[in-house]
Amino acid sequence: MHRRNFIRLVGGGAVASSLASLTACSDAFPAEAVVAWQGPGNEPDVRRWALGYAILAPNSHNRQPWLVDLREPNAITLYVDRTRMLPMTDPWFRQIVVSQGTFIESLVLALRERGLNTQVQLFPQGEFKPREVDERPVARVSWAGNAVLLPAPIVAPGSLAPALPRVPGKDALRDSLFEQLLHRHTAKVKYDTTRTVAPATLEALRSALTDPDVASGDVKFGGTVDAARLEPLRTLCWESARTELLMPRTVMESVRLTRVGPVEIAQHRDGISVNGWLPRIANSVGAFDRTAPPQDGSTAYKQMMDRFEGHSRTAMGFVWLSTPTARHAAQGTLRSAEVQAGRAYMRLQLKATELGLQMHPMSQAPQEFPEMKPWYDRLHTLLLGQPATQETVQMFCRIGYCAPQQHTPRRDLRGFLKA
Repeated sequence: MHRRNFIRLVGGGAVASSLASLTACSDAFPAEAVVAWQGPGNEPDVRRWALGYAILAPNSHNRQPWLVDLREPNAITLYVDRTRMLPMTDPWFRQIVVSQGTFIESLVLALRERGLNTQVQLFPQGEFKPREVDERPVARVSWAGNAVLLPAPIVAPGSLAPALPRVPGKDALRDSLFEQLLHRHTAKVKYDTTRTVAPATLEALRSALTDPDVASGDVKFGGTVDAARLEPLRTLCWESARTELLMPRTVMESVRLTRVGPVEIAQHRDGISVNGWLPRIANSVGAFDRTAPPQDGSTAYKQMMDRFEGHSRTAMGFVWLSTPTARHAAQGTLRSAEVQAGRAYMRLQLKATELGLQMHPMSQAPQEFPEMKPWYDRLHTLLLGQPATQETVQMFCRIGYCAPQQHTPRRDLRGFLKA
């Protein structure tokens, strides 16, 4: 909708009087919503210090579905926050379980940076069923010994943490990917179609998955920058996105999680943050409807479709992670495979950040709700040449280049602590 028509439609003078001040406002997220990206500073409790990094992990719909128990010394026990799941788009809760893996890998990287040799025990009280999530813990992360002391002086607000002191015998535990935890972000914008991704970049990404804890999880890496393969995959991304966007129950799951303007963003610090001036004006006059899907032909509908088609059509390459379905089904470890895929994805995105590459999950085609099945099957055929009953695509991402984007909001650490 043209700006002039929008003003006339929603009230003319009343909106116009505030338009100048609103358009002058920054679209940056409120400082309190992104303060976690400054790092935990000199937090004295090593567990809370490490959690300050773990809560920055990428996760489905920015739900941040994590709860941790700190009652045991030298250990952190992780649970799924079952109030933060996505039953419409993620009915088997696979993406939520994958998101537990990204958290675990970030946590382990932070603890190793403090010189702690961590042990990760998945599902210490037994594994969830393949299509269920219950109250049992996902993982227990434990360690022996003392953490490396933080350096002095205290980190100034707004600055990144300085390198920790070198300690003989403990340096081998550290991983260079830790340095990217405060820098990584998921750029949900169009990529630069004039910049190609080199085949060597795929091999550099693959190198991030050599960590023994991740490599032992049967997670397989695949990728392509071959022009002949890109176009069918771009089309698949767009068609699967349309399927999600045109299903009222699935698109409304995202609509209800949309936070518009600095007040809502600061209040919730999760979900899908929108801080542009036009949505803020629409929201202020009640024109940003979150009770029904955007109507075909409306400005909101066109913007939504253009955004997702732009993501799909500008992919300059794709990478994916998969796990052997039949083997894990026989072993009763399907959920463990999902967690391990999340750990692998965390490392993959940190490596991409190190390389100056952007990586954005195209989560629609791997979703399991019934209407997505044609695209789900097509995805497995195009990527793996076999059905999901044999090998499951856990993560499917576009890669490319664009300008750095702002970080997504994060809730306060206290909200993740299990009572």
